[in-house]
Amino acid sequence: MVSFPSIFNDVLGPVMRGPSSSHSAASLRIGRMALDLMDSDIKNVVVDYDPNGSLVTTHLSQGSDLGLTGGILGWETDDARLPNYRDEVAKAGIKIEVRYLDYGAEHPNTYRLALRSDNKEHTMTAISTGGGMIEVQQIDGVPVSMKGDYFETLIFLKGSDEGLLGWLSQDNSFEEVLFTESSNCSLINLKGREKPSDDLLGELKSYSSVSEVRVLNPVLPVLAKKDLKVPFSSVQEMEEYRKAKEEMSLGELGAIYESERAGVSLNQVRSQMESLIKTMENSIALGLKGTHYDDRILHSQSPKFGEKMSAGQLVPGDVLNRIILYVSSMMEMKSSMGVIVAAPTAGSCGALPGAVLGVSDAMEKSMDQRIDAMFAAGIVGVFIASGATFAAEEAGCMAECGSGASMGAAGIVSLGGGTYKQQMAAASMALQSSLGMTCDTLANRVEAPCLGRNVTAASNALSSANMALADYDDLVPLNQVIDAMRQVGDLMPRELCCTGLGGLAITPASKELEKKLKVSQEKASKVKSN
Repeated sequence: MVSFPSIFNDVLGPVMRGPSSSHSAASLRIGRMALDLMDSDIKNVVVDYDPNGSLVTTHLSQGSDLGLTGGILGWETDDARLPNYRDEVAKAGIKIEVRYLDYGAEHPNTYRLALRSDNKEHTMTAISTGGGMIEVQQIDGVPVSMKGDYFETLIFLKGSDEGLLGWLSQDNSFEEVLFTESSNCSLINLKGREKPSDDLLGELKSYSSVSEVRVLNPVLPVLAKKDLKVPFSSVQEMEEYRKAKEEMSLGELGAIYESERAGVSLNQVRSQMESLIKTMENSIALGLKGTHYDDRILHSQSPKFGEKMSAGQLVPGDVLNRIILYVSSMMEMKSSMGVIVAAPTAGSCGALPGAVLGVSDAMEKSMDQRIDAMFAAGIVGVFIASGATFAAEEAGCMAECGSGASMGAAGIVSLGGGTYKQQMAAASMALQSSLGMTCDTLANRVEAPCLGRNVTAASNALSSANMALADYDDLVPLNQVIDAMRQVGDLMPRELCCTGLGGLAITPASKELEKKLKVSQEKASKVKSN
């Protein structure tokens, strides 16, 4: 089945708390699916991280443990209890052990879980693919592919049962019926848009060949469907689609794409986008009031920037300064475990909203105009998601802040009344200027140089937008720049891709910050225990 990215699944979202969408939100979604696999009954979890990936050095500081625990406890990605996950899992009586084992993981963000209760056990292997997206790849040693966009009914067999498989294959209520097996387990996987009825589940459990039936609930807001169709799946196809309607803007095309992708009306997708924009605006407003969180390396700085800006004590440049203010505020909300929209990721959550909403407020744009701008950004993100990646673990910070800059540039041109051609040119120029950006976080925290790179990305978006509005030549079409981005990511050494093993991450200053954080955590732990 062909998979097409969704703006609300893959590009803008999830609404979440935590430092990193590919760590915090993705691991929470994996934990939620693990909880369903165990029928909400977990007593012990062993988590294996491969040293050849990124998680050994980042799982604690970037929120993998936080998210995974929250998922195992059944929480949502924006649950207010996430900062206190250690206390909550202890109250629940669940023991979680983390091990570092070289088991040949092919993906840098691989989670291998052994799950146990008093009377059952299962194993699960899953990966985080960037921006909060996941894929469960193995259950009890049996290959599967589950991305959290279906109700996944798993029928565990004692052997094989061709009669049962044949009956289910003829049932048109399922989007897909798959049979897979390993040396010690056979599995029928039913994929559907609705949860199976209790009657059906009871009938399945009555088969002598069936040892167990589990339903894993979807964790994504937009579900997949059989014979999924979209109006276009590439830049070239979008150009063809638009030929008969040349007045159509990039934002309109983005809304049409998501409407058909989700199988809902244009009014519904616009309403959903409005909700996301209001969440972004609220995050910025709360951040500007000042944020507080002990376990971080940057204090709240945006309120002072706002004061200096209002007092005329900064170099003039109202729009750019407003963008810096909004980017900083959003990043500080993320670092203080506040609610943010991962757009396209949590690590780059400031660039796109800061750029588009900063310009929107400066130009006093309406909500409808903001929605159009975000859909223009969103469809650019769809092409990046399908042609490259949003995961810094795969392609460095160009996958996150670089993508945010490209998306933001298209959105700003939309706000400026630019043409479709200018929107595409702006997205191309901004991404061209981002290739090769490393991800080398200080003290393994998604704070610095993340803040500066988000500000740079938003500034890049504004500059590229204005150049496009002035008809600067982008020279390389967006689709070719995305192809180049994928190639550059493949060539980048893993030390510069969110592993904490190179660049600024290994400077003496970074190591000193790491030591200070450790001392602070130890003091806080002692105070708490007393």
